[in-house]
Amino acid sequence: MSYQSINPFNGELVKSFDEHSDHQLDEAIATAAKCFEDWRKHTYAQKARIVSKAAALMRERAEELARLVTLEMGKLFAESVGEVMLSADILDYYAKHAERFLAPEHLNPDSGTAVIESSPLGVLFGVQPWNFPYYQLARFAGPNLMVGNVVMVKHSGTVPQCAIAFEKLWLDAGAPKGAYTNLLISHEQVLAVIDDSRIRGVALTGGVAAARGVAERAGKNVKKTTMELGGSDAFIVLEDADLDKAVTWAMWAKMNNMGQCCIAGKRFIVVEALADRFLAKFKSAMETLKPGDPMDKSTTLGPLSTEAALLQLLQQVDQAIDHGATVVLGGKRLDRPGSFMQPTILTDIWPDNPAYREEFFGPVALFFRVKDEEAAITLANDSDYGLGGSVFTQDIERGKRVASRIDTGMVFVNHPTWTAADLPFGGIKNSGYGRELSSLGIQEFVNKKLVRVADINASA
Repeated sequence: MSYQSINPFNGELVKSFDEHSDHQLDEAIATAAKCFEDWRKHTYAQKARIVSKAAALMRERAEELARLVTLEMGKLFAESVGEVMLSADILDYYAKHAERFLAPEHLNPDSGTAVIESSPLGVLFGVQPWNFPYYQLARFAGPNLMVGNVVMVKHSGTVPQCAIAFEKLWLDAGAPKGAYTNLLISHEQVLAVIDDSRIRGVALTGGVAAARGVAERAGKNVKKTTMELGGSDAFIVLEDADLDKAVTWAMWAKMNNMGQCCIAGKRFIVVEALADRFLAKFKSAMETLKPGDPMDKSTTLGPLSTEAALLQLLQQVDQAIDHGATVVLGGKRLDRPGSFMQPTILTDIWPDNPAYREEFFGPVALFFRVKDEEAAITLANDSDYGLGGSVFTQDIERGKRVASRIDTGMVFVNHPTWTAADLPFGGIKNSGYGRELSSLGIQEFVNKKLVRVADINASA
């Protein structure tokens, strides 16, 4: 049984779900393909009414939806509510702005007229992860439904109730059957969906290994893809930074969603002049985290999403230590029920240590001290990933100059990398390609059709 709700707070199996049969999958694709032929004809106003209704329902059901997130992957309840509200904001954003983003673009050729029209591609397939069970879906579904595409989603096997609840949201909002479809399918069936001629584009958020397999299969079928993958974001603290504020933001960058975030601060790169004081304050702050039930408002340290995720992280930490890393704090699982890990800080990590290149998905911070700004930039860029990053300095112009030299898709100055409906999201290198959110994200699965009108008597 690959679709299971297991509460990571206590390890209890809550509910199991059967995978779709091949026949059920084929029927679902047929329904989506038929729906597209009608959905593509809807006006922006008609589509916006349904998308904005889905947003309103998310807000009305915020606590109910948030409980499922906390139940299935252990997110602190307040953060789960925040995710629901952010997801609703994304849906509203595209309901409001899609028509403007996709308006015909009039060109100025030497003669005649020319216009670029935006039109939908068809049925899209998304493979989505567990760490933000609604946000990941909203940023895929919202813009693409407003384009006139329809979407099918294979969500993570660990959050099936969230996946089912999100599909129900669209039906309750008045979307026709097939506009948004949740698929409970196997890995082999994922490949079959990508092969299906009725599928016109594929989006994946996940790890590099999954991306390689999906991108290869889509490439063989000549289908457009976007890939939002992991990161090992640098959190750079320069010598003129406000130390207390930098530490406060470091805690947020590291511990939001228990560090299970592709844009979490993962490599804390601090200039020598502040390194000792930053590390001491950061360690003290991490030590205050209180483990407990993620539904309890007083809990500040929740479990990891699954036991497998915890074991993977513990293995990475042990390997880092075996290769010379020093444990400043933590490094072990907590002695209590559930998939809990101690808040952890590792330092003395050199290029020959596997940890230097890996992504640590959880409450593990890698600390690096560097000589100066130039060394910080060099270290930040010495990564196979290129998703986000942040720079802390009281000199804003300096911060912008440093940000411009960081090889990633996103850099924030005096704030950890984060997300909002109106900000483009995506990376480079092993962090993937393509963009989601903002006016850029809605353009990924769109046919940009040129319509040229020329004088019939014009020369060739």
